[in-house]
Amino acid sequence: MTRKEKATAIQALLEHYHPEVPVPLQHQDPYTLLIAVLLSAQCTDERVNQITPSLFAAADNPAAMVRIHVEHIREIIKPCGLSPAKSKAIAGLSEILLREHGGRVPQSFAALEALPGVGHKTASVVMAQAFGVPAFPVDTHIHRLAWRWGLSTGKNVEKTETDLKALYKSEHWNKLHLQIIYFGRSYCPARGHNPYMCPICSHFGRKALFKEFDLKAQRSAQKAAPQAARKKTAAPKKGSGL
Repeated sequence: MTRKEKATAIQALLEHYHPEVPVPLQHQDPYTLLIAVLLSAQCTDERVNQITPSLFAAADNPAAMVRIHVEHIREIIKPCGLSPAKSKAIAGLSEILLREHGGRVPQSFAALEALPGVGHKTASVVMAQAFGVPAFPVDTHIHRLAWRWGLSTGKNVEKTETDLKALYKSEHWNKLHLQIIYFGRSYCPARGHNPYMCPICSHFGRKALFKEFDLKAQRSAQKAAPQAARKKTAAPKKGSGL
């Protein structure tokens, strides 16, 4: 099976398991999405969704955000982690949006990536989910799954993005990005993953994935065997009166 054929089969499975994929970060417009994506760096979407209502109650547009002291922003977003850098980025990009873009989120990768705290992945999410522009945002989760499934060499996220874009038509990129994220959460997690039970890995997973899993299982069994033997030896015999 060629990589292209594998990619097509995997897409069919993703469509089967996750035909509908809502945007996981709660937002009202491009600006609130931009802020939410920025906050999601090294933070779960669930935690971000718990924090943004308080932040957006205080300021949900650039003009309102620049009127808030950076320390107040930092205090609100503290549970998301990296709050010193993220609060400065939120304040800084809000000022730039007002000064250079009329208070609107620009609809270009270059302009977005020029904003404080906004990298290529964040810009790709905003372009895809706010403006419907074809993009394939690749984070560490998609990077990991693309390697597991043999869709990319997995050297870095940039190479993974290039490989995935080459395998799929651009009109599918935005949905596939979300489908892979949701599938990973449901069936292909980073930890405790059993490739034999995964609907995709069980058919298309790399050999190295199974080899690593079998090796870990063997080591666990070897550690458990002496413990079981000691327990059996220590157990009192029937009729011993103990």
